[in-house]
Parts: sequence; structure tokens; C-alpha cells
Amino acid sequence: METRGFRILIKVSAALLLVFLYVPLAIVLLYAFNDSVAQAWPIEEFTTKWFGIAWRSPQVREALATSLEVATIATLFALALGSAAAFAVHRFRFFGRNGVSFLLVLPIALPGIVTAIALNTTINNFRIPFGVLTIVIGHATFCIVVVYNNVIARLRRTPTSLIEASMDLGADGWQTFRYVTFPAIRTAIVAGALLAFALSFDEIVVTNFTAGATDTIPRFIYRNLRLPHNRPIVNVVALGVILVMFIPVYIAQRMAGGGDVTAAGAKAQEAAVP
Repeated sequence: METRGFRILIKVSAALLLVFLYVPLAIVLLYAFNDSVAQAWPIEEFTTKWFGIAWRSPQVREALATSLEVATIATLFALALGSAAAFAVHRFRFFGRNGVSFLLVLPIALPGIVTAIALNTTINNFRIPFGVLTIVIGHATFCIVVVYNNVIARLRRTPTSLIEASMDLGADGWQTFRYVTFPAIRTAIVAGALLAFALSFDEIVVTNFTAGATDTIPRFIYRNLRLPHNRPIVNVVALGVILVMFIPVYIAQRMAGGGDVTAAGAKAQEAAVP
């Protein structure tokens, strides 16, 4: 039995953790409405003028368009390769399967600076012009891992008896995938895509080594943070990034529960050939 004191300790610890994580973000939010260029505390006057200035900035708009383009392409690329890799590792038995799985996950475990230097060296060796393409290549290295982890985790939780039942009822491979496998893993695919998009949108370390002169929103923040007169715009852009990140991460977290595994069982009979 948990004592009353222990429960209080757990609640206090959770509250302190939330304070530690989110107070800095709250400060950024407040400074985005600061009327003064100087970041003095307490804030004397509040304004929304910096939002208009940031939105009208050609640099911010160009960086935002680039970030959205890169995140979208990298996510699509990761969906195709990450899902295919998850199916291959889960469904087939072959020599070195565990090693392949380890190598697929390794890029996200390595320090970002190591991956960034390796990508920069490779891009230079192949004489690929730095730009959107090289940023996408860099981001795909960890986006694929995110999709792969989500899809293979859901595949491992999906009972193989559902697929066997579908085949016993006369369904072919495509029908089994359409009516049984895909419904069981679709939320994992969507959650992986949302997380991949969010990670790509706010990535800075790999981007710095693969972007060349191309600007993204994180690079814009990084470059202008050191310029005092640009701090208010940086705070507004940072607030926008927080909001953009919050939405896909929240939706992905809600979708990662795996309720579709049970729902797929109800679809098994629909896969039968009349």
C-alpha cells in the first residue's frame, strides 16, 4: 500500500518536473508580447506588434516555407522507407535480421553532431549542391527511424491470428493488408508521420551541416538570437514553432494507444472472397 506521504511526494515531484520543463517556454511566450526590444524583467508593457512585423518579414516567410517543404518531403520519404523496413524486419526471417533492426535505429541514438558531420562529408564527396535536397536527405536519417519504430511496435502487438484468419477465409495478400493489417497499424503510421514532421520542422544540428545558404525556421532563430534588436521577432517565431510542434506531437500521442488492433479483428471477415 502506498502511504499518503509517498503519494504527496510523487505529486510534488511531478509538479516540479513540469515547472522545470515548461517555465522557460512560458517565459518565451511572455517575451513574444513584450513591447520593449530589451528583455528586462518584469515586463512593463505588452503588445502584439511583433507578430505583424515577424509575419511581414521576407526572411521569416522564406524560412517558414522551406521548413514546411523540407518537413513534408522528409516525412513522405520516411513513411515509404520506414514502413517498408518495418514490414520486412517483422514479416521475414533472414540472417542478420536483428543487426538490420539495430542499424535502422542507430541514427537516432547517435549524437546529432556525428550524423551531421558524416552527412556533410558525404555530400561534399559526391559534390551534391547544398540546399533543400541535402536538408531532406539529412532529416530523412532520423525521420525514417521514427516511422520504423512506430510501425514495427504496432506490428509486434498485432496478433498474427488475425492475418491467419483472413487468409483462411479466402482473402488474398492485398485484401488481408487492406482490411486487416492496415487498419491495425494505420494510427501508428499516422503517429510516426506526425512525429517525423515535428522533428524535421525544428531540427537544427543536422540542418546546419546540410543546408548551405538555405534558411529554415530553426536556423533563422539560431542566427538572429545573437542580435539584440532581433530578439522580439525571434521570440515570436519561437512561439510559433512551439505551437506548430505541439499540435502534431499531441495528436501522435493520442493516436499511439493502439485501439485499431482490436478494430482490425472485426474487419477480418470482410477480407474473405465471396
